[in-house]
Amino acid sequence: MHDYLDIAIRAARAAGQMQKERLWSEHDIEFKGEINLVTEVDKACEELIVGMIRAACPDHDILAEENDYAANGAACKWIIDPLDGTTNFAHGFPWFGVSIALEVDGVVRLGVVYHPMMDELFTAVKGEGAFVNGRPLHVSVRQPLKNCLLATGFPYDRTWVNENNFDNFMNFQMCARAVRRAGAAALDLAYVAAGRLDGYWECKLKPWDVAAGQLLVAEAGGTVSNHAGDPFSVYDHRVLASNGLIHAEMVEVLKKVPCRLPADVIEMGHKKT
Repeated sequence: MHDYLDIAIRAARAAGQMQKERLWSEHDIEFKGEINLVTEVDKACEELIVGMIRAACPDHDILAEENDYAANGAACKWIIDPLDGTTNFAHGFPWFGVSIALEVDGVVRLGVVYHPMMDELFTAVKGEGAFVNGRPLHVSVRQPLKNCLLATGFPYDRTWVNENNFDNFMNFQMCARAVRRAGAAALDLAYVAAGRLDGYWECKLKPWDVAAGQLLVAEAGGTVSNHAGDPFSVYDHRVLASNGLIHAEMVEVLKKVPCRLPADVIEMGHKKT
């Protein structure tokens, strides 16, 4: 597994260096929806990461954000977000990073999240703990919820779908010390693992948003579940991660808002997704 970890680290650092060098350049911006951005750097980073992985592991499957890759039914699958926080990157806001995970037989076995602007490399191998730049990580010990700092995010289609996280955000603002919305799920999860945030929740996410980060939290001693408190899969679209001490409180807050299917759309003239 450590040979695979080395591949992930080299790929994450190479992509992160590209992001850092191109941050304040003019970007070729495209749209994957009304406001969901993709830049030429997203695409270049994915090409770089996938190329490095395929050179070392040609038989492995790949699941990544920007392109579809034919599945071989391999036991090993790399789950890649080449640039998590694209909107931030496109605006020159330095909160973005690279997320790479390896799933083996349906279980995420390693994860790497790299924050290039801080040169912080978060790593985890299942059963071996979590680290940042080689230093062991542990979640915070803050409790109860009223003393805690949380993070969240909102879906791109938040203006026309029911499940937009607004009600949850307001409820947590009333229950916690504060809530931050910085715009990169992988980094939010890494910061929970590092004890800098005490909890994080979000909805309508993809596997590449959370695969590496949720392993970091678990390996740092935290708790990861869906919003109901049930066991989490990276293929769920609702994630709840915490230091464990406030997890039950966060589940109770989330219960205040009925869960809606992602396709529940407020009829505002928009096509259902």
